[in-house]
Amino acid sequence: MAGACGGKKGGGGGGSGEDAADVEPVRGGSATYGVEAETGDGWCLQEGQLAISGILVARSIYDTLTAPNEDGEYVPYLAEAVEPSEDYTQWTITVREGVTFHDGTPLTAEVVKNNLDAYRGAEGQHARSPLLFLFVLDNIESVEVTGERDVTVTTKVPWVGFDGFLYSSGRLGITAQAQLDDTESCNTDLIGTGPFMLEDPSDWVEGREFRAVKNPDYWQEAPDGEPYPYLDELVFQPIIESEQRVNALLSGDIDLAHFSGAQDILDLREEAEAGTVRAYETNANGEVGFLQLNNSKPPFDDVRVRRAMALAIDRDDYREVINKGADFENASGPFAPGSPGYVEDSGFPMAQDLEEAKRLIAEYEAEVGPIPSLTYQATPGAATQELALYLQQTFAEIGLEIDLQTVQQDALIDNAISGSYDMMGFRNYPGGDPDELYVWFKGQSPVNFSRFDDPEVNELLDRGRSETDPEARAEIYQDLNRRMGEQAFSLWSTYTTWMIASQPGVYGYDEATMPDLPDGSRPSLGLAAGHPMYGLWITE
Repeated sequence: MAGACGGKKGGGGGGSGEDAADVEPVRGGSATYGVEAETGDGWCLQEGQLAISGILVARSIYDTLTAPNEDGEYVPYLAEAVEPSEDYTQWTITVREGVTFHDGTPLTAEVVKNNLDAYRGAEGQHARSPLLFLFVLDNIESVEVTGERDVTVTTKVPWVGFDGFLYSSGRLGITAQAQLDDTESCNTDLIGTGPFMLEDPSDWVEGREFRAVKNPDYWQEAPDGEPYPYLDELVFQPIIESEQRVNALLSGDIDLAHFSGAQDILDLREEAEAGTVRAYETNANGEVGFLQLNNSKPPFDDVRVRRAMALAIDRDDYREVINKGADFENASGPFAPGSPGYVEDSGFPMAQDLEEAKRLIAEYEAEVGPIPSLTYQATPGAATQELALYLQQTFAEIGLEIDLQTVQQDALIDNAISGSYDMMGFRNYPGGDPDELYVWFKGQSPVNFSRFDDPEVNELLDRGRSETDPEARAEIYQDLNRRMGEQAFSLWSTYTTWMIASQPGVYGYDEATMPDLPDGSRPSLGLAAGHPMYGLWITE
């Protein structure tokens, strides 16, 4: 399914680009990967709520049935083939031959069916109780084994972008039957088909490290004729404070790490130019940073207050203070440049107008009453805390009193799901097929964290899901973008730029050295949902 691949990308220093492409992969060794958060709930994927750090681990242990390529298409990955019927009401998944899980059991059509049933919450051969995927996959009518290696998915309405949901930003990994059936330790006893595996559940020490070893029977073959991965061991280490992550990298305590903070990226660009580190950054298929508002409760159930808050923000000042002058692209909606849904002017207020903002607040309060103090939730990192203070001061200029509350990332997600918040800093909606945003914006969906239920948005989402003509489909999502802009359900800031930085001798994560996908195409160059882990190698 054609999607989008927009945004800038680039590398820098220490053997990037063409030089790096000439470096021969080396087998063996261990790499430690610094990540921005711990995944406290573990990796029982059907019941999980993974953010970027958890997705990186998941992509090491599990494989998804499809994966995005450089052209924005979803191509078969763990599946050998994924084909729709002419009217897109049935999709046939052909399971790849000769693949085994870490416990030695084979990947079969029956296990794939059981996984899909577990993800969508249908009765069947599993012990899982999903929450988020229950709604993500609600359009599935049935899943049947229809051949020795074939699974047929029948949908309630034509589902043009279904192959993208078999990837779901790396979250829909296929687990072994033993993990599907596990009623005691599904979140810690992880059994996938991925390039790395846990030798023992105790190799995950929450808050300290997640230590995985090479899967000697991995199904993907490297150019040297041997199975991937190259590394013998991959260790993930949560380092929440980004400045500490930078220091850990520069001191050699870790081998690579991911970053999205402006100051970190600016500092690491200089290190890459000096050759101290290798680095790759991109906002291709990136997420959007935004202020998430709880539209289900006053005062955010009124568009006047939402637009007033958007009008209070000086984007030039925001760029200098929060983004440290970095060239991050301003966002006016959830669809980034390159997406079929992108429009240059969505109608979202992009210019500061304090007088108009104050007028809207005054009009609201005259009609409804004074706005009480509101609470802004943010994660503990220095950059997110700085943003919280900045917004507190910004909104004070239009008479809004904001209290600040610090919560850990997994608690922030839990609060978003339960609606236990007024407003929070958030990052979401990585690029891909526009239909992948269906559950995030559909009224009554528990994944619609902003909790708006807009008939026009609902109607556009339904039409876009089943529209087969690409031009008509693009128009639908552009109209959706405009509706989101007019209503300001969320306050958009910038499209997220992600950077992976490493020791000079670490390769396999960037544009020049990432391995090809099984069909020979190049993988997506975006980093918002991580990157393939099987191609990492280290030379020193």
